[in-house]
Amino acid sequence: MATSTVENYLKQIYLEQQPLGDDLLPMGRLAAAMAVTPGTATTMIKTLAEANLVTYEPRTGVRLTKAGEQLALHVLRRHRLLELFLVKVLGLDWSEVHEEAEHLEHAVSDKVLERMDAFLGHPSVDPHGDPIPTSKGKLATRKLQSLAECEVGRSVRIVRIADQEPAFLQFLHRSGLTPGNSLRVATRESHGDSVQLKLANNSPLSLGTGAAAKILVEPA
Repeated sequence: MATSTVENYLKQIYLEQQPLGDDLLPMGRLAAAMAVTPGTATTMIKTLAEANLVTYEPRTGVRLTKAGEQLALHVLRRHRLLELFLVKVLGLDWSEVHEEAEHLEHAVSDKVLERMDAFLGHPSVDPHGDPIPTSKGKLATRKLQSLAECEVGRSVRIVRIADQEPAFLQFLHRSGLTPGNSLRVATRESHGDSVQLKLANNSPLSLGTGAAAKILVEPA
């Protein structure tokens, strides 16, 4: 059984690797994401390479092997199901469940996890709209745009939040910018670095471009 440290590395490599396509994940970027020194990250990556969980090219970067990717997706499945369970069943706020799931994901057994999955009705996304991998390690993908780039005047529905920092999630909740809610971009102010929104109740809201880029949407 993989240790919690191994699982954390594999999960983080998977998440960091997604926007890179076929490119290797730079070791400096991985070390920063794991909040460790480059030397510490390199030592762990060499261990993972020996276990055939990653492919490592010195001075270039790292990529998950098929075996490493499957284990990473299994950890991600545990994490996201736990987040949903904590919100739906235990009533925790969506802004606090990420940290709780980080601890619990290494302790919950597969038997308990599958019971949780069935109890929740085999959900496809977690409270933040992130897709939940299936028990067979499959992850559904959807073509989404951010509020910072979607067409002005078009009605869209919030699908996913890309930043799970608690204060940001609390702000989104207060502003009505949660997954499932509809809105439209009224104007985009490039010089002011902001996006003017119209919510479903027609209330106006101004959002900085940086925040808008973290809110992923699809046509309503």
